Formats: sequence, structure tokens, C-alpha cells
Amino acid sequence: MIYTAAALACALIGSTYDLREHRIPNLLTGPAILAGLLLHGLLGGWGQVGSSLLAGAIGGAVFLLFYFAGGMGAGDVKLMIAVGCLMGLAPLRTMLLATAVAGAVYGAVIAARRGQLRQTLANVASILAHRGREGLTPHPSLNVANPATLRLPFALPIALGCAAALWGG
Repeated sequence: MIYTAAALACALIGSTYDLREHRIPNLLTGPAILAGLLLHGLLGGWGQVGSSLLAGAIGGAVFLLFYFAGGMGAGDVKLMIAVGCLMGLAPLRTMLLATAVAGAVYGAVIAARRGQLRQTLANVASILAHRGREGLTPHPSLNVANPATLRLPFALPIALGCAAALWGG
């Protein structure tokens, strides 16, 4: 439970930065990755360090796919690596699933509040069609490099995923 609580604390700090500054600083994610490895090593030994590394790699790899596809920033990927290293493998699946659900709901709420839900759903269909044709290449206009696209500070869904993992087991 201490591992997941530490991951939640990291994600909440990341959420604060993401909501205020639209970025997640390396000064948070780098030390958090090291802290996760150290915490697992001190409390669980080398086997737990391996679990910590693997969880960070899995979480980071999942988000790296979205980064390469133009759907999220590098700070989100680094935060997911940090959160994975802090929490380890056991709660990772719950956290990733809860993060995905929270991100989808959060995105729909933001789009609806801005009167853009219909356009957002059309954009999702366009992105999916593009992925079917072009693979993981960024959509020509619907990507994070385009300042006109709707932004979602994804650290908050990551924090909600951590909370779900903490309270769910």
C-alpha cells in the first residue's frame, strides 16, 4: 500500500503542475523514478527493484505509443514511468485501466463543457480511421503539436488511476 500511496502523491503533484502550467517537470519525474527504485529496494530487495523497473517500463511503453501517435506529451509518459516505478507490478493493471476510463470520461466532460462533444467524437473517429491507414503516425491536424486542438491535462486521470489502485486493493 505504501508503494501505491507514493505513486498517488507523485501523480497529484504532477496533476497540479499539469493543470497550472500545462507541463510536468523532469524535476518531479526523474527523482520519483529513482525514489521508486530505492523504496522497492529498501523494503523488498532486488526482486522488488525488478518489479519496479518492469512496472515503469510497461506503463511507459503504453503511454509511449500515444506519444508517438501524437496524442500526448512526453511529460505524461515520464509521469507514467515514475508512477509505475513507485507502485510496482501488482496494482499496475488496475491503475492503467482506471486511468484509461478516467481519461475518457474527463475528455468527454471537457469537450461537453466547451460545447465540442460532437466535434470531439468526430475527431476520435477520424483519428481511428487514420490509425487504420497509417499506423502510429500522428494525424496531420489532430495531434498535440496543433495548438488549436482540445487539450487534456492527463496527469489528473493518472492520479485518479492511482487512487483507484490504492482503494481497490
